[in-house]
Amino acid sequence: MLARRLPTILPMLDLEESLETTRIYSSVGLMGKGQAIIATRPFRSPHHTTSEAGLVGGGTMPAPGEVSLAHHGVLFLDELPEFNRHTLEVLRQPLEDGVVTISRAQATLTFPAQIMLVAALNPCPCGYLTDPKRECHCTPRQVQAYMGKISGPLLDRIDIHLDVPAVPYRELRGKVEGTSSAAMRDQAGAARDLQAARFAGRRLSNARMTHRQVKKHCALDDAGEMLLKQAMQELGLSARAYDEILRVARTIADLDGSENISATHLSEAVQYRRLDRNLFA
Repeated sequence: MLARRLPTILPMLDLEESLETTRIYSSVGLMGKGQAIIATRPFRSPHHTTSEAGLVGGGTMPAPGEVSLAHHGVLFLDELPEFNRHTLEVLRQPLEDGVVTISRAQATLTFPAQIMLVAALNPCPCGYLTDPKRECHCTPRQVQAYMGKISGPLLDRIDIHLDVPAVPYRELRGKVEGTSSAAMRDQAGAARDLQAARFAGRRLSNARMTHRQVKKHCALDDAGEMLLKQAMQELGLSARAYDEILRVARTIADLDGSENISATHLSEAVQYRRLDRNLFA
């Protein structure tokens, strides 16, 4: 439910993005009857039995896969450890480069794949490892084998790791209105406007910053430097995770309307590396 609502809080597609997405859908005959253009961000949720070709594209006559059909939108992988490990590994290059390259004897084709990857998984095979009301009967070896289905390099390319606990009944039945999707979209749009100004009008988001751009736009004060150094040493984070934390902190600061990244913004970004604490510490 949360993943399906992500497109509703992302900024609207601009004309160029709409045309790019429309071309992909037209090439595989997925345009609706009478539909002239894709006007909303795509949401794709392939089943865990999807093949490598189905996920990233391929075939005798190479066609776009789910990762390209989610271009400028959301690719949601539910029950992540249930996917074939090798199938998941082919996501590493698209996540890094924003494109999928398929080589065949006749030709080499490149499909766009600038996506927001969202994945969900249980904390253990039975699903009750962190549940305060139900007992988990999985052994440490079972938990390790379950989580080991996802490689460290793939997890390293996912910027944010979060626990999502069960929603209490009183909140499900409560009458207090939460933040609307429209309000969240306005916040996201304002942050994107700051990014557009930062990158001189180029269509570039914080998530696509290079290492050099991270160094330029993610300066820290002394408190932030000390906090990041401690996190890197205690969690044993990689150089890629270092950049990702700073990109996320930059985005948190943008959402807060702050020109500078404070220690509070950085601390929040570090807290979003949940699986690093579980697997790599």
